[in-house]
Amino acid sequence: MARQTRRRPPAPAAAADLASRLVGLRYPWWRLLAGGLALAAAAMLAASRGSVDIPLGALLDILAARMTGAASPPDVPASWDTILWHLRLPRVALAALVGGGLAIAGAAYQGLFKNPLADPYLVGVASGAGLGATLVLLTGFPLVVGGVAMLPIAAFAGGIAAVSAAYSIARSAAGTPLATLILAGVAISALAGSVTSLLMIRSDPDLRPVISWLLGSFIAAEWSDSAAALMYLAPSLAVIIALARILNVMQLSEEHAAMLGVEVEKAKLLLIAAATLATAAAVSFSGLIGFVGLVAPHAVRLLWGVDYRFILPMSGLVGAAFLVLADLVARTVVSPGELPVGIVTAFCGAPFFLYVLMRRRRSIT
Repeated sequence: MARQTRRRPPAPAAAADLASRLVGLRYPWWRLLAGGLALAAAAMLAASRGSVDIPLGALLDILAARMTGAASPPDVPASWDTILWHLRLPRVALAALVGGGLAIAGAAYQGLFKNPLADPYLVGVASGAGLGATLVLLTGFPLVVGGVAMLPIAAFAGGIAAVSAAYSIARSAAGTPLATLILAGVAISALAGSVTSLLMIRSDPDLRPVISWLLGSFIAAEWSDSAAALMYLAPSLAVIIALARILNVMQLSEEHAAMLGVEVEKAKLLLIAAATLATAAAVSFSGLIGFVGLVAPHAVRLLWGVDYRFILPMSGLVGAAFLVLADLVARTVVSPGELPVGIVTAFCGAPFFLYVLMRRRRSIT
């Protein structure tokens, strides 16, 4: 009886199969690298453009001199160094942090509530932060106490308090039903919004500071703001990204997730706490900027799938680049004036939101 041997695939076919597997495994990381490069390009564009344009070569020379402690090249005006280091780069850094934080928090809420139309303001953090900021701006409370700016602190405390109230209302001995949490968040948002409106009606006629904050702006950004925001954003976003695998499992029913070993209630609490902390920290330094936490994660999901191990970090990069470019448009489109950045994100995000709604309607019908 003749001995049978297994036929091996031709060498080129085997090599092609191996290459395709490697590309399939590593391709998401190449996308993340591309997203990082896109964010860097957006940051350099935003830093170089404005009422005074700074050439890219001069921008790189100034950055190299600042990083190494060397003197700036003699052909670079000192005013460019001041504009870049003290005005534009703090704005770019804070916009990137806020955009990334809102996008990752939005992606976490979308995964937790299993709804791609959820955003980080879903359970009341925006209205609470708005009320906290309005109390400081309209009640005569000092804006600075002991050298500490009170506006970000009040906005942060208001956002945390609103979500804590909604969570306490929804929490029961059987757990935390997400539908009840959303309804509680809507009620808390309505209450905080009505108090904010009442304060605005009974205040002095000049409401421009409040309106400017409610629409979002980076006009007063400083390096210290980015450092303070990063202190809260870094741990909260790290917790969210660390829970990416659990978010994937939680796309099943809660019963199935529990059968697979997920402590569902603990995971809910961690995700809500981390996403709320990130959102409150972001809006406390920028004001209420809409659509970033909705557009960025949903765009990533439409283009590159539903794995939250990839959606979360990529959403952060997309959200950061989006808000950096939106801030560039806000400060240049009506130069020498400036638009609130929330207006720009609304002009971009509202059509995208309508497109998503129509796409979902067509898929249902």
